[in-house]
Amino acid sequence: MSHRIVVLGGAHLDRRGRIAGETAPGASNPGSWQEDVGGGAFNVARNLARLGHDVQMISPRGGDAAGEKVTAAALAAGIEDTPFVFLDRATPSYTAILERDGNLMIALADMDLYRLFTPRRLRTRSLRDAIARVDLIICDANLPSETLSALAALAREKNLPIAGIAISPAKVVHFENCLPDLTYLFMNAAEATALAGRRALHAGEWPELLRIRGLRGGVVTRGGDELAAFSDAGSFTVHPPATPEIADVTGAGDALAAGTLDALLSGRPLAQSLRFGIAASRITLASPHAVAPEFNRDLLRREAALVANPETVS
Repeated sequence: MSHRIVVLGGAHLDRRGRIAGETAPGASNPGSWQEDVGGGAFNVARNLARLGHDVQMISPRGGDAAGEKVTAAALAAGIEDTPFVFLDRATPSYTAILERDGNLMIALADMDLYRLFTPRRLRTRSLRDAIARVDLIICDANLPSETLSALAALAREKNLPIAGIAISPAKVVHFENCLPDLTYLFMNAAEATALAGRRALHAGEWPELLRIRGLRGGVVTRGGDELAAFSDAGSFTVHPPATPEIADVTGAGDALAAGTLDALLSGRPLAQSLRFGIAASRITLASPHAVAPEFNRDLLRREAALVANPETVS
């Protein structure tokens, strides 16, 4: 069943360099370069569009060639693209250096334009009309904290579910003031640590640490290790199956969010929805792209069958 979803946040140029051999810090490393369109919110939007949902993307964009690439990618993905365009500004960009095994070594995020997505933008007639007819709001921590708080308050007013994407340890704190209004927040262990103020000794500790901060529901990942999830329905952990070969880690967390949210929208409980999120992440890890071109509902179902049932945290 198709649902109407509005996604607000990062949609920008995504550059990834991959070192061909052993990493030599402080030296020139042979490797290859790839340029694509990315952003946490945009990756989630594209994956949900591939699963047949009616997705609208709202983000700030510069009046440059990079902005045109983002627009073209949104149209190609079947997304309704409604950006705020600043003709005299540069479109944000993310530049990552990956090690030979596909793991991130370092990244540079030039995201200053997102500061201009102020709460005032949420008061525009077109945006409020868009939100009035959706089944789910998704936002990421590229947006300023005051904008996220205003958006979460709007979701509460409209009685709409709202999901957040953490983006990074430095940015996840943008959600601090609106945690009780979020339905779910998707994050990795480093981001959860930044939010909770301490690291969990094992996955089963994350639900309590984050509930203390006011978060109602969330998912915490740690690479291929055990992940945790919680909501009003309970707390769960699950061990993802081993991924045979990692092509690129970029976008795996965004795919997990998309797969989980798609299953939740279909009426599945959180514990079962996690299996679809993990399956979406596995598909993306095996692809050199942030959004796997082969990603579709049939493939997602087959991969989900390989994921173990989550265990309830007592």
